[in-house]
Amino acid sequence: MRMMNHEQRSKEWFAARLGCPSGSGFSKLIRADGKQSSSADTYINELIAQKVIGEIPETYENEWMIRGRELEPDAKAWYEFANGVTVQDVGFIKHDHFECGVSPDGLVNADGGLEIKCPAPSTHVKYLRDGKLPAIYKPQVMGCMWITGRKWWDFLSYHPSMPPFLIRVHWDSDYIVALSKEVEKACEIIAEETRKIEVMK
Repeated sequence: MRMMNHEQRSKEWFAARLGCPSGSGFSKLIRADGKQSSSADTYINELIAQKVIGEIPETYENEWMIRGRELEPDAKAWYEFANGVTVQDVGFIKHDHFECGVSPDGLVNADGGLEIKCPAPSTHVKYLRDGKLPAIYKPQVMGCMWITGRKWWDFLSYHPSMPPFLIRVHWDSDYIVALSKEVEKACEIIAEETRKIEVMK
């Protein structure tokens, strides 16, 4: 893995992610059941456009997304206290060979990591009731393990007025093989199609 130790959401962090399939977008390439997502072509086109234009367009954030980002330090502090660990903050981590990567919410000890979500109250209740990793985040969590080589990943859903939901997810070889194929294929398409468009300029 290639560590890009820029503060998340900084100018340098956005530059490192330019045109790269990233953890939060892996669900646009592969579904939780291991099959290709129907949004793969649209996502690939968006990333090609980023490469050609040289910028990442601003993305829409609703009130819960903004509030979630504001609550993340509290969630991380709870996790550290509850587990007796120190979470290592990192920027964007790229694959050794392909232009793709992840921005973990933190690395834990020598073989783990952390993904934090601070959703709307009803969504948090759903996670508590279901008691399992939400399917929509399986590509992101498994992608983090694939890129970093870590053996497990903790998923934390946090709301300050309710009990937290914490579940540890372990390496799933079959799924990670399927995910890596879809992401690597997307990287190759992005590189090739970007070259073709650049020639047309």
